[in-house]
Amino acid sequence: MVWQNQERTEMDDILLSTRAGAIATLTLNRPRARNSLSRAMLARLGEEVAALGADPAIRAIILAAKGPVFCAGHDLKEMTAARAAPDGGRHFFEETMAECSAVMQAIVACPRPVIAEVGGMATAAGCQLVASADLAVASDTAQFATPGVDIGLFCSTPMVALSRNVPRKQAMRMLLTGRPLSAEEAERHGLVSDVVPADALRATTNALAAEIASKSAATVRIGKAAFYAQAEMRLADAYSYAQAVMVENMLNRDAKEGIEAFLEKRTPAWTES
Repeated sequence: MVWQNQERTEMDDILLSTRAGAIATLTLNRPRARNSLSRAMLARLGEEVAALGADPAIRAIILAAKGPVFCAGHDLKEMTAARAAPDGGRHFFEETMAECSAVMQAIVACPRPVIAEVGGMATAAGCQLVASADLAVASDTAQFATPGVDIGLFCSTPMVALSRNVPRKQAMRMLLTGRPLSAEEAERHGLVSDVVPADALRATTNALAAEIASKSAATVRIGKAAFYAQAEMRLADAYSYAQAVMVENMLNRDAKEGIEAFLEKRTPAWTES
């Protein structure tokens, strides 16, 4: 894929990956391009999420961004250039949307909790990225929008994640008008979990990640998978599924250790990843 090799040669650091103990941070690093999701960025995100999800030393993942914009969505310059192809860009557009959807689903399927750290504007697929994360901490200056309708491109794929986080009427208002939500509105409607002053964003996100990382990784992995699975089921089916998950969880070594530690009034020693 020529586009990928070219961008990697020019900007090997479009996605920064750092670690601090059991916490990994992935930082979108295309600030001059408003951290837009080029094909190369999507490929790197997919690779890193998969690698970190499989790493037993990692217990939580933070998704952050350099610059004043968290993520402006797809790289419109890249997509416009693809129109020069004989098919008018159809193949490129199909691959781009498929890869983006795969990355969003990989975040949901990742066994490690993913926390979006949002310090600025998140629009279109950038808003989708926030909605796909398990938790999102936003600065009080952050904004969230799906403004595709303003340029003749309805945010259909961002709609999937958005409508699973935000009440339907609010999601439709965002999609039909393109108007942004403030951080406070996003928290009220369930798109983000916490809103803090900008100067407290990094510390708050790191503290939340550390709190999650202190829990049993096996229990968190079981719980995250069950949360998303039951959310798509009918009530009776969800209960049948969840009770089976709880039985298996009770048989897990960490559940045995955690309960014994609670009864013995000591700190548990987690053993599983």
